Amino acid sequence: MLIFGNIFCAFCTIFQKEIRIQERGVWLFSKVYSAGLKGIDGYLVQVEADVGNGLPGFHMVGYLASEVKEAEERVRTSLKNSGFSLPPRKITVNLSPADIRKDGTAFDLPVAVAVLTSYGVIGMEALEGQAFVGELGLDGQVKPVRGVLSMVSSLRDAGRIRCFLPEANVAEGLAVGGIEIVGVSHLQRMTAFLTGEKEIVGSFKRSMFHLEEEEGDYSVDFSEINGQKLVRRATEIAVAGRHNILYLGPPGSGKSMVAQRIPTIMPSLSQEEQLEISKVYSVCGMLPPGKALLRKRPFRAPHHTISPQAMAGGGRYPKPGEISLASRGILFLDEFPEFRREALEILRQPLEERKVTVSRVNGSCTFPANVLVAAAMNPCPCGFYPDRNRCSCNEEQVRRYLGRISRPLLERMDICVETSSVSYRDIRSRENENEPSALIRERVERAGEIQRKRFAGSGIFFNSEMGNRQIEKYCVLGEREDDLLHKAFREKRLSARGCHKILKVARTIADLEGEKQISINHLCEAISYRDLEEKYWGKGG
Repeated sequence: MLIFGNIFCAFCTIFQKEIRIQERGVWLFSKVYSAGLKGIDGYLVQVEADVGNGLPGFHMVGYLASEVKEAEERVRTSLKNSGFSLPPRKITVNLSPADIRKDGTAFDLPVAVAVLTSYGVIGMEALEGQAFVGELGLDGQVKPVRGVLSMVSSLRDAGRIRCFLPEANVAEGLAVGGIEIVGVSHLQRMTAFLTGEKEIVGSFKRSMFHLEEEEGDYSVDFSEINGQKLVRRATEIAVAGRHNILYLGPPGSGKSMVAQRIPTIMPSLSQEEQLEISKVYSVCGMLPPGKALLRKRPFRAPHHTISPQAMAGGGRYPKPGEISLASRGILFLDEFPEFRREALEILRQPLEERKVTVSRVNGSCTFPANVLVAAAMNPCPCGFYPDRNRCSCNEEQVRRYLGRISRPLLERMDICVETSSVSYRDIRSRENENEPSALIRERVERAGEIQRKRFAGSGIFFNSEMGNRQIEKYCVLGEREDDLLHKAFREKRLSARGCHKILKVARTIADLEGEKQISINHLCEAISYRDLEEKYWGKGG
């Protein structure tokens, strides 16, 4: 009997919370706030729970994806393993608004809090101004989720003053600013906070986001590139005005090497840019571990077998694609003609509008696509055309190979530059020190500052974004320059877009030299970057 009594006492001690729940017998309606994701934006979600008489069960409604419906089992088991044994009652949980599809596992924690509140474990007053985001393990552990940046932003904008997050997502939440963040590791510990058994510790609050300096530890540098002065110059112009650039030349001439170093000469990310691109990576679950924001400009180099949906974004429920993951950075398309035609043609509209809108039956989402495209290709299948001493391709093979790049897509490449084969002397030369990325970046930043002042308040930041009105205002030509452009337009049979591209590039060249007026030299150089179209693809078309 003594042994039995000791076992019974131990049982009661372990499960004292369950007994207390059963004795109260008070069933409540509760409302808890959380957030969901639609595209890369967050929206407020109300998690409503009702516990009442009826056939015992756990029912979740509100237009839910399968992983959200499975929260029923995760929450039930997590509550049990956290020391809460719920009396058998009919539990109904609704996620509102019910006309927007909810996906992901971030609703586990708010559902558990709502159920505990309905059973009277947590007081309604403890939920005032609070919000909850997190996934639950079966043992009650709170696990990290994706999209925290967007969700916390929406909760702050909705007036929530405190948000409970998984500890692994606290840094992300802090990056938003203006809302108190509490990191929790276990459901039981969080409940102790809300019931007053433990003081809320480990909470953080920042009234404004403190921008840290971008890390400058790039593993590559332009000083490592020998020769290719024309390519270096064209790349500097492309970065200064955010012009798309196409490198064309034989294998091993340094096309990929130059492209990989473009981020090293781009200006540091601003606060708004960091938040924008980090939201995309957060929604995709691609933020580096332990980092709240991306400090460097993205460099994406998808394989040429990529599908159109993976390139631009899509799916039954739209998600960002490679062009959005590269926003504010570089989208490098190596072996340009080897990409599927559909995957390239889908880029035409986003490159003009700087955004991509994906519409599906289940919803429409707009993703950022403010990207600099750098593409690299060989001039023929063997790679050595027009050097007939090395090229074994016939004219039809060359024509068919180049024809994989459509004329409309080619026109969207503002600068086309040819890379030449590098000599052994260039490779092994140690006589001349090459200009490092830091010096090039200084010139790029000065040109960028000129453009920011020029377009202040217009929503435009770089010359490549100019429309017809801005071109007429800021690309005024003298009589000689106008005659030269007219001659190039007629002889090269340029389209209106091609003519405007030349003017935008000439404006950037003038900015790099600190000139207010576009001169004949600036225009000549800009026109020369369209010569490859005529040389390899022919005139006009």
